[in-house]
Parts: sequence; structure tokens; C-alpha cells
Amino acid sequence: MTLFARYKAALVAVLVAVPGIALAEVKVAGAVLPDGAVKVAENRYRVPKTYEETIRFFRQTYGARFARRPIADQPGVKAVHIVNPEPRPGQWEGLNVYELKGEVRVFVLVRKGD
Repeated sequence: MTLFARYKAALVAVLVAVPGIALAEVKVAGAVLPDGAVKVAENRYRVPKTYEETIRFFRQTYGARFARRPIADQPGVKAVHIVNPEPRPGQWEGLNVYELKGEVRVFVLVRKGD
């Protein structure tokens, strides 16, 4: 097998694998959560990443159009609220991302139907 043929085979393998990776993401009411998020209660998810990694994920996933504001003012608690600028009924209108006692969690706020 020539070098060019190996390159083509590797490229095809990567392109075939990428859609499978995209399907592994967790979606809740239209909100994309980090890989590995585990449901712990209704609309509440535990994330197996650090708080900083989780915030970085949401910055990359939801750009500057999605406003962020701090929501906790207590020692030992990190929390931020991310606002969906165009929520629809049944879709997410906000995400509360917080770290408490070493665990990172995300609470998905779902807009009620009109």
C-alpha cells in the first residue's frame, strides 16, 4: 500500500468516526452538555470535569452571544448562569453551572410552554 493510499484510508476513517463522536454529546431540552454528564435529578447533571474545564466547554459551545453572570457569593462555591438569548417553549432558557464540595453540576432551566 502506498503512502498516499494509507493517507486516504486514514482520512476516511477519521471522517467516518467524527459523526459518531458528535452523537456522543448529551442534550437536554436542546442544551448541549459536556461528554460524560450524568443525570442526578430532573434537569440536574453531574459533570466529570473540573469547574474550569466545564466553563471552557460552555464558552466554546456557546459564544459571546450567550450572556454569563455570576450567581453565587459564598466562600467555596463557584457558580455562573448562562442565558439563552432566544429560548423557545420546552427548550432551555438558562444553565446554572456550579461547583460545590468538589463536584461540578449543571442545572438546566427549561422554558415552560406558552
